[in-house]
Amino acid sequence: MDTPGSGRTLFDDPERALERVAAIYERNAASIREAFEHYAQGHYLDARVRACYPYVSIRTDRPTRVDPRWSYGFVAGPGTYATTLTRPDLYGAYYLKQFKRLLNTHGSGLEVGESSTPIPVHFAFPEGIHVEGGLDSERMADLGAVFDLPDLALMDDSIVNGTYPVRPGAAQPLALFTAPRVDYSLHRLKHYTGTSAGMFQNLVLFTNYQFYVDEFVRFCHEVMSPADCQADLEYRSQYACFVEPGDVTTWNANLELRPPQGNHPERLPQMPAYHLVRDGHSGITLVNIGVGPSNAKTITDHIAVLRPHAWIMLGHCAGLHNTQSIGDYVLAHGYVRGDHVLDAELPPWVPVPALAEVQVALERAVAEISQLDGYELKKIMRTGTVASTDNRNWELREQREPVRGFTQSRAIALDMESATIAANGFRLRVPYGTLLCVSDKPLHGEIKLPGMANQFYRQRVDQHLRIGVRALEILRNHGVDRLHSRKLRSFNEVAFQ
Repeated sequence: MDTPGSGRTLFDDPERALERVAAIYERNAASIREAFEHYAQGHYLDARVRACYPYVSIRTDRPTRVDPRWSYGFVAGPGTYATTLTRPDLYGAYYLKQFKRLLNTHGSGLEVGESSTPIPVHFAFPEGIHVEGGLDSERMADLGAVFDLPDLALMDDSIVNGTYPVRPGAAQPLALFTAPRVDYSLHRLKHYTGTSAGMFQNLVLFTNYQFYVDEFVRFCHEVMSPADCQADLEYRSQYACFVEPGDVTTWNANLELRPPQGNHPERLPQMPAYHLVRDGHSGITLVNIGVGPSNAKTITDHIAVLRPHAWIMLGHCAGLHNTQSIGDYVLAHGYVRGDHVLDAELPPWVPVPALAEVQVALERAVAEISQLDGYELKKIMRTGTVASTDNRNWELREQREPVRGFTQSRAIALDMESATIAANGFRLRVPYGTLLCVSDKPLHGEIKLPGMANQFYRQRVDQHLRIGVRALEILRNHGVDRLHSRKLRSFNEVAFQ
């Protein structure tokens, strides 16, 4: 990991350690912003401008012995572990939780100081600020000679991929992502989703259809409106506001009367995000990822740095069994990964297991919303293997090969994104789940046509969306610490969740 810089201080109080991290970051980022303002105004800077990220490290000489039920909060064994840190304004509560767990587990002090990893000038500004906007061509050409620019060598995913080379005598990783890697994703999130990273909630729904977005927007505006009864008031009052692309914010009328703020963008971003905001980022975010596994990987790569507590895929699928009906649900408990976008990072032979807590929450949510249970629930929901493909027109292939694969894998449904969402959750240590809805049965002559599709959407989208929302609320009420399964952690895992 990064070598320490200056100003090292040892803390046994996690709150004071966090205060020190924040002070270093704010001072150093502010110094870069101030220097850039002078540079942009045409002033000559007689020295290269450099300021570095804060870091935290812990050293232990004892073998690690912890409660075997824990999945994070401890280092793998004797040695020194470190990571660079960024944006304490956004990650303060997360950092404090990790600091407390480390101190309670190991009793060793936390060392905080300046690292030797420079803060790139782009990342010293809040996400969405384009530093090049006001520069002429000459100033733009000289930018890298005066300021540090983003360095991809410091932003790779070698830690999460298990390929990070620890040099002899160097500190081992303490977190899955370095500060530059986090900052890179924070900036990309604003670009892809049209909302600030700080708006994202810790429970995330992904969908590949605009119909689900429309229903989520309608549902969230309903939650923001005045309640007609006590039960509705209690439910709606837990959510503070609803945020749409452009950071357009509608406040909850049950809490206070405030006019909406923000402006809708002229055109929607590539993967727009919508946030039902709750205290402590404990609300629900929905992202329309569009079609295809590439989009699914792209957005989950970036959302993962926010360390969400769970994400769930809601979408449509081809039912592969003749006993399934249009509108039936499929709860994935395994995946055939024909999407290929993660093959280099997570080889296809790596199993992606179902996570019990997420599976139970999804099944319970289907039962509650459909008002079916037990044997009756099997009429509308089937649990099994979902196959994902990167070929949207797979139906046009010669059928013997795909049919053989479906038979051998026992797949009951086919889509394009679910395996990617689940596999990247496994890779990035984010709990995951999938609930799909059968929209066609091409192997059995029921293909998706406009009239059939419209009727299906009207009948099922509202119910399916509400099942997803309810499942995430069940997970939140269940206790988020219990979500971070040991199945997602290796034997030499980093300490940060």
